[in-house]
Amino acid sequence: MSDLIRFSPRRHSPNHLDAGVASGNRGRDKVGVLTFHRCINYGSYWQARCLVEGLRSIGLDPVLLEHRSASVDRAEWRCAFQPQLPAKTRPDDYSLYKRKIRKFFDAFAALPLSSPFALEHPADAQEFPLVVVGSDEVWNLRHPWYGGCRLFYGEGLRSSRLVSYAATFGNVSVPDRLKGHWAEQLRRFSRISVRDLNSKRLIEDVLGIEAELVLDPCLQFPQPIWKAGRAEPQPAYIAVYGHSFPGWFQRAVRQWADERSIKLISIGYRNSWADRQWIDAGPVDYARFIAGATAVATNFFHGCVFSLVNDKPFACVLSDYRSNKLRDLTTVIGAERNVISERSSALSLDTVLTNPPGAMIFRRIAALRHNSSSYLQHVVQRPS
Repeated sequence: MSDLIRFSPRRHSPNHLDAGVASGNRGRDKVGVLTFHRCINYGSYWQARCLVEGLRSIGLDPVLLEHRSASVDRAEWRCAFQPQLPAKTRPDDYSLYKRKIRKFFDAFAALPLSSPFALEHPADAQEFPLVVVGSDEVWNLRHPWYGGCRLFYGEGLRSSRLVSYAATFGNVSVPDRLKGHWAEQLRRFSRISVRDLNSKRLIEDVLGIEAELVLDPCLQFPQPIWKAGRAEPQPAYIAVYGHSFPGWFQRAVRQWADERSIKLISIGYRNSWADRQWIDAGPVDYARFIAGATAVATNFFHGCVFSLVNDKPFACVLSDYRSNKLRDLTTVIGAERNVISERSSALSLDTVLTNPPGAMIFRRIAALRHNSSSYLQHVVQRPS
């Protein structure tokens, strides 16, 4: 653990994103954004970045609330070094994970951040007239280190108005867990939007109101991802993103790739069934890598999202922790066929790894993007 403690984010003053837009932000409304922006996770980083840049594109001056916690840092870094527990990390992979973490720290430092405050003392956070909570699993009471953190329910924040954007309860699906204290905190939100059907149902069951269903920020505001570009041209490859894939999925994807002489390249994590490993990729590396892939095999939510952003064929498999997110995303956009199960045929896998998402799926995404834009336009208006 001593190696973990030596990590510290590199500070930039002013930070990169602030420096580029400071003059253009004069006169804009300041908005606090509260999310999991410090996770060593490609999706968490990009949803935070896309949300702040998206809010800036509609005339606001967003700042990520810089909550800090030594215990959360230790849990996050431990997971970053040992992502596949109970399976242990290979000794020669530690240096690769360390480089990956350093790239994330550099990316974090370039985000527009508030003054830091202790996670346990939200009253010390900077005051904002409006705070947007989300996206990510901000309301997941079962999250391994953020679960039960009252900050993400808005408790103690100095703000006259709280709204959510694309928030989710993650793998919490039982309404009874949210009743009482948590429900009362959610009632303080003036508007609520979520990114999955499970969360929408929970809000209706617990609060008796209809939450707006909106797109994840990466799908709503994909421009920063597109601006990252794509990897240098190379022979065709399947991007493998995730870990702990079931054996039948590994074998099926492996066979499909071998029959077509396409390499499997795993990004961010070691997957021994892939041809190559790119463990130390940073957030921008990840975006460019997916953009350059022939297709994507994943069991992560943002593996699916980035496939959609880049119009890539993709196959996903459900996991216990992420089943709600993956199932609901594919259901809402009409991509159910991209969810592969052990009962799926080889033809089903070939279909989704050969064909991009298609016009019908993008029509649904376009409709949700319109709804999401309307929701944001309403919530950012100053109350009369």
